Amino acid sequence: MSSFLQFILMLVIFVAVLAATYFFTRWMASYQKEKQSSGNIEVVETVRLSTTKYIQIVRIGQKYLAIGVGKDEITNLGEISREDLIFREEDAENNISFKEILEKFKGEIKK
Repeated sequence: MSSFLQFILMLVIFVAVLAATYFFTRWMASYQKEKQSSGNIEVVETVRLSTTKYIQIVRIGQKYLAIGVGKDEITNLGEISREDLIFREEDAENNISFKEILEKFKGEIKK
């Protein structure tokens, strides 16, 4: 009986730590997002060219710049007008919740 109670206690502690980790991670992500988006500099889009090279479109104030980012350097590729940029709304596929992914996975396993 004692070992069963210890098992239940450990299970409750595990669930509590897991829940605390989940809520702390959500809080930290929202805190970092607030800090990152509150300034005049924003990374609009990033494209990976190789493992250490990227092209980024950044907004600095009201200007949009294309920059090349390497391992040890950043190169200005030029200014882009706002009219030349294509702003897409977030795709529905990019905003799929974990629950929807899990249900889709369960459905594929049953087949």
